[in-house]
Amino acid sequence: MFWPMFAVAVGFLGLAVLGVFAVRVFLAAQRLGRQVTDSARRINRAAEDLERAAVSTARAVDSL
Repeated sequence: MFWPMFAVAVGFLGLAVLGVFAVRVFLAAQRLGRQVTDSARRINRAAEDLERAAVSTARAVDSL
């Protein structure tokens, strides 16, 4: 009777460990998603700045 109970306990322990790892992976994926969103915003902002600079440079060249 000891071995079946031991097997059930080890099974529950394994499920608990898998649950902990699942939560850690979920939190890491959320953090990565926030970083990707932040990077996309920064890239878009830099692209807009570059576009504005290109337009002003083109105007300056046209006026020469």
